[in-house]
Amino acid sequence: METRPQSPQPPGAPRWAAMFYDPASASWRLGAESPDRGPVLYAIGEMAQARRARGDEVTVALWGPQEGAWRHFDAPAPESAPAPEPATAPDLAPAPAPGKLAERMEDRRHQVVMAGLSKAGLYDLAPDDVTAVRALVDRVDETTLRRLAHWLAVAGSDR
Repeated sequence: METRPQSPQPPGAPRWAAMFYDPASASWRLGAESPDRGPVLYAIGEMAQARRARGDEVTVALWGPQEGAWRHFDAPAPESAPAPEPATAPDLAPAPAPGKLAERMEDRRHQVVMAGLSKAGLYDLAPDDVTAVRALVDRVDETTLRRLAHWLAVAGSDR
């Protein structure tokens, strides 16, 4: 049976971080980091799924802040990681509500469209334009929005 070294503390200031063990190099690598616990737990699930799809073994260590210092927490089982569980210990910061991630993603999609419009030279939007952007963000996936923003940026560079 292979023995793994203990996960090292991530570099930098304390925040939520996931360290993944890489058997090929026998080392730990920082795989995800965020000031909030929820996105790191989500990333653990996504990365674990991708590694398993390649046939890799998944070993992860979860680090987080506690009283201004690093603390090693028990990592959730990677199978359950995509749906962050609420904190059970009183010293853990509560995980963000599932709606918070969806809200952040919607805001990000909105920023992508607004950046594309800015690069196309459209800075001052009327209320109807803002409503149209919101409707677009609500109905179209992020990949399509990025293509749209790219097209707008290309059109704006021709000016």
